[in-house]
Amino acid sequence: MTTPKVDISNVPSPHSSGHRLARVLWGVVYATLFRLSPKPMHGWRSFLLRSFGAKVSPRARVYPRARVWAPWNLTMGDFATLADDVDCYCVAPITIGAHTVVSQYSYLCGATHDFELAKRPLVPMPITIGASCWIAADVFVGPGVSIGEGTVVGARSSVFGDLPAWKVCVGSPAKPVRDRVIREETERRRDEETQ
Repeated sequence: MTTPKVDISNVPSPHSSGHRLARVLWGVVYATLFRLSPKPMHGWRSFLLRSFGAKVSPRARVYPRARVWAPWNLTMGDFATLADDVDCYCVAPITIGAHTVVSQYSYLCGATHDFELAKRPLVPMPITIGASCWIAADVFVGPGVSIGEGTVVGARSSVFGDLPAWKVCVGSPAKPVRDRVIREETERRRDEETQ
């Protein structure tokens, strides 16, 4: 039996020279004007992302240490948040709904590789995260995933398949464990007073 040969020494880039140039220019802007901006300047960072083709609400909250691979593939609704140290690998489009928070150290992975082919070509796959979601700290969201509106994904979970709306999901792979029910603030205060 012979071992199959895998030779990646001469794999062409899947990206055009124009795409690579745009990423170099974005890298310069990111390293200076974006990353060095004070934390409260969300509008400024949203403007910079829009300058590179992102469809980001002026009211979105993108923190200075959030990494965005290709702004032209990013869409964010009103008050959607990318916290510090989020890695948004948007080779394919990534859409984040209004009032959704992606917490620190989370990784949104918009591509994979076809490992069954010797040259392992890049396979971009879009990610959609609905409105009013919370992606907690250090969550991995895999390529091609859709997360339904209002869903919470617990810290350190890994999402490899679609998740339904208004659920609390945890684990690796993440699975729904219960419904997400939003209580009114008056109920929360009343609960605290009785304790």
